[in-house]
Amino acid sequence: MALIQKRIYTEEDYYNSPEDIRMELIEGQIYYQAAPSRVHQTILMELSATIRDYIRSKKGTCKVYPAPFAVNLSSDNEKNIVEPDISVICDHNKLTNRGCSGAPDWIIEIVSPGNPSHDFIYKLNLYAKYGVREYWIVDPRSQTVLVYYLEQKDFFVKTYTFQDKIKVNIYEEFWIDFKELAL
Repeated sequence: MALIQKRIYTEEDYYNSPEDIRMELIEGQIYYQAAPSRVHQTILMELSATIRDYIRSKKGTCKVYPAPFAVNLSSDNEKNIVEPDISVICDHNKLTNRGCSGAPDWIIEIVSPGNPSHDFIYKLNLYAKYGVREYWIVDPRSQTVLVYYLEQKDFFVKTYTFQDKIKVNIYEEFWIDFKELAL
């Protein structure tokens, strides 16, 4: 008896989907995303603005993109296109009309209650595999922030709360004080 074959989706399937459907492509599988909550969007807005303001104040060249923003983690693998909540890209050669082709320098995901394992397991492993330098998981339910920082081939992790001032590792002097955010 033959086994049922699971369909493997590609970049072409992702880009041919309707624009009003939010989804990600991870290891050839489609994952649909529900509309984010108000709390999720508040955190997204506050963090995006804080990061953008810091980069501008330092006359930096990195770019900040909030979701929805397509990130193809590897230009030679068309089975992984994610839409991180926040992407910071410092290599402008990775930017395309479709989004980003290659690993961003820094990704922030804000945990949705419906699929926390998506951010804590799937995306963590995917981002480590493709060389994302820094990955933050912001969890509004527990008011914690897990900061993963890639050194060579290993992610190091530190845990913080919404009461902490957190060092952004890809910058020398950048700290985000969660107490000062309007959350």
